[in-house]
Amino acid sequence: MSLQCGIIGITNVGKSTLFNCMSNTKVEITNFAFSTNKSNLGVINVPDNRLLELEKLQPTDKVIPATVEIVDIPGLTKGANQGEGVGNKFLGDIRNTDALIHVLRCFDDENLSHVNGSVDPVRDIETIDFELQVKDLESVEKKIQRYDKLTKIGDKEAKHGIEVLNGLKEHLESMQNARDYKISDTDKKHVDDLFLLTAKPTIFVCNVDDESAISGNAYVEKVKEALQNHNSEILVIAGKLEAEIAELDNENDRNEFLNDASLTEPGVNKLIRSAYSLLNLLSFFTVGPKEIRAWTIKKGMNAPQAAGAIHSDLERGFIRAEVMKYNDFVTLGSETKVKEAGKFNIEGKNYIVDDGNILHIRFNV
Repeated sequence: MSLQCGIIGITNVGKSTLFNCMSNTKVEITNFAFSTNKSNLGVINVPDNRLLELEKLQPTDKVIPATVEIVDIPGLTKGANQGEGVGNKFLGDIRNTDALIHVLRCFDDENLSHVNGSVDPVRDIETIDFELQVKDLESVEKKIQRYDKLTKIGDKEAKHGIEVLNGLKEHLESMQNARDYKISDTDKKHVDDLFLLTAKPTIFVCNVDDESAISGNAYVEKVKEALQNHNSEILVIAGKLEAEIAELDNENDRNEFLNDASLTEPGVNKLIRSAYSLLNLLSFFTVGPKEIRAWTIKKGMNAPQAAGAIHSDLERGFIRAEVMKYNDFVTLGSETKVKEAGKFNIEGKNYIVDDGNILHIRFNV
């Protein structure tokens, strides 16, 4: 499932550092603004301890976690919508993503200059928001013009669409984001095809110094205050610390490092899971001696659609799904015991797959 989560922010805030901690693709990190001219695409494994528990009960040749694509978009700056810095190209890259991780610099470092001369994460939020709002306004105005031509030939639906879009236009002009605009489900059809930049769900990541990894700092508090009415998730991560953790291959060394930092797990693990949830995704499992695997689907998908995530033939020839709940399987210890407990279910085409379901698909092509 090719859903993408984009990492955005002002230049020199630690985006690429976090990207390298999360992704199987590594990019160069420098202290220079606008030092790259392309976005970088990587694939991240979604941390899921349930896979380890399943392996304890079912020996297998390999364990494959769920994955999601992530895009490191070069730093933006004031005037990006007019081509400043890396300019319009990367605003287009943002449009192709499904959700955003907005990284904010919340640390002082005299060796790492800020493009605007001082550290102010709230100002940086406003700068990025403004650039995205300007592009969204352009998109909305162009569609209003298209609808206006349709109203001249008597299209009543276009007339209502103009009303909806004018309300959104006013909202954007007041420096508000499209994701905060209240719109009915029936009216969304006038907006959805615009793929507005400020409509994308967003996690804000406060990149702090090592000492602030647990409790944050004054910069983080300012971010929380600025976003308190926006129903946004805010995570605190020490990017430099995370980079050091990511370099440790030995699990014991990594655990010792985490203990010394008073952390239970790398902060990027929580970020990855939050991004996965932000994309409205869930995982189901297939379990066997050849592989135990987590598969990614969107929440609300039915059993045939989940089968299609494994292979299109399984969806096309779907007959039924044999379903166990993860908790039942690990608590009872085996498929046989799940069956004996009456918790092994046969489900048809209308079954909505839940997070953690263990599926075996019966099909005929």
